[in-house]
Amino acid sequence: MIPRRRLHRLLFVAAGLYNLVWGLWTALDPRWLSRVAGIAMTDAQQGFAGLGMVVGLYGIVYLEVARVPERGWVPAAVGLAGKVLGPVGVVWLVLTGRWPAQTLMITVTNDLLWWAPFTLYLRDTWPVFLRDLRAGSWAQQSYRKRAEGCCR
Repeated sequence: MIPRRRLHRLLFVAAGLYNLVWGLWTALDPRWLSRVAGIAMTDAQQGFAGLGMVVGLYGIVYLEVARVPERGWVPAAVGLAGKVLGPVGVVWLVLTGRWPAQTLMITVTNDLLWWAPFTLYLRDTWPVFLRDLRAGSWAQQSYRKRAEGCCR
């Protein structure tokens, strides 16, 4: 059992639902950011719709982490990496003049807000992940059990 298991489950359900809604909204209406931020995104519209699909897929991954938090260290680490690299990309777009500073707002709810809960989760689940890594993956253990049972 991991520390704060219930909290982590609730936070990953919230992250999953948020990502599913944001991703679906962005995939169906990729111009919403251009309307809100007052920018022309005609060239970036398809890419932004693609980003919406990726964000939505992360929602499914986060819901799986919530379902079995003891097994979610790797997907959560990948998610946190995206939540760190995403703002780096947006800052670069703003600094190079491709996007206006108003677009930084998407990094607050999509990324920055989740840094602390994801980091806490990764810290809390690190011992379980390390133990499982040292023992071999659950798939390897399952294969070994089946192999031992079939050949006796």
